[in-house]
Amino acid sequence: MAGQRSIAQTEKLVAARLGDVPIRYDQMAVVGNIHRAAAAVRQHVENSVLRAADLTWTAFVVLWVVWIWGEMETRYVAEEAGISKGTLTGIARTLESRGLVSRSDHPSDGRRVLLALTPEGEELMRSLFPDFNAEEAFVVTQLSDEECRQTAEALRRIVVQLEQHGEERRQALRGGAELPPRRSGRRPKV
Repeated sequence: MAGQRSIAQTEKLVAARLGDVPIRYDQMAVVGNIHRAAAAVRQHVENSVLRAADLTWTAFVVLWVVWIWGEMETRYVAEEAGISKGTLTGIARTLESRGLVSRSDHPSDGRRVLLALTPEGEELMRSLFPDFNAEEAFVVTQLSDEECRQTAEALRRIVVQLEQHGEERRQALRGGAELPPRRSGRRPKV
């Protein structure tokens, strides 16, 4: 269980709280359960396989991206990993200090940085990924192979929907206004 309440308790509380508010419950349940499942999987894998390798989920994802795609610019690593460039900077420094990645200047633009796995990083991913995948299999033990394929396909369609139509939808919701800059969460002192 990822939170203090079970998923069934949460669903009952949501129904009680929202009462007659006109919402689409099935769609809300899908998105809520995607989030809850992702958080539960992340917590489980971090506290099992990744902890033994002294990695966070995000550090593992960065290693995975560079392992699969090969050497690439940090801005693309951050994009593929779903993190900010600032977050990647800290993770890359940590992974570099552990000898798992190397950073180098881009050959044609010194302002850009490339990230690559070192031989030690390659070896870690080769030895770690089978254990990681065993936990992926554990997490979906209650699903049949066909249910796994169907779930993966349904989630893939959600991603494609956002890739193809998300930006257009976000612009429509903003009424064409520019997206405000992202804030750190801290409010300026007055």
